[in-house]
Amino acid sequence: MSRVVYVLNGPNLNLLGKREPHIYGHETLADVEADCRKVGQDLGLEIQFHQSNREYEIIDWIHEAREVASGIVINPAAFTHTSVAILDALHACAFPILEVHISNIHKREPFRHHSYVSSVASGVIAGFGTQGYALALQRLARLIGSVPQA
Repeated sequence: MSRVVYVLNGPNLNLLGKREPHIYGHETLADVEADCRKVGQDLGLEIQFHQSNREYEIIDWIHEAREVASGIVINPAAFTHTSVAILDALHACAFPILEVHISNIHKREPFRHHSYVSSVASGVIAGFGTQGYALALQRLARLIGSVPQA
């Protein structure tokens, strides 16, 4: 079984550490990527880390992941609440998908409370800051059998 995991990030996450640090914290996307690679290495996972402000690029990476990966960790950011196209692409995946949000989307504006991605996700992590990525990778490793079940 493949040990490749795609970590996909949606719009404006390239501004982590600069944009609304009172909501998203001071860590940068480079910090998140470094943490994901470290956690992935510890779990025996190969991480493919991507970010885009373009919906079609995220969809293309999901299509690519279908062929080579054993799971996806996705923070669709604002596309969470708007993208049926990303949902449709994720529906075509036959492996676990974990949805991550840095902030607790349920404590924010009402339009952020709905997620198209949640309906296809094996789990959702929200409000744990950037630590949510590590938690998602740990759970994904268990789901794909990369680490022994407790």
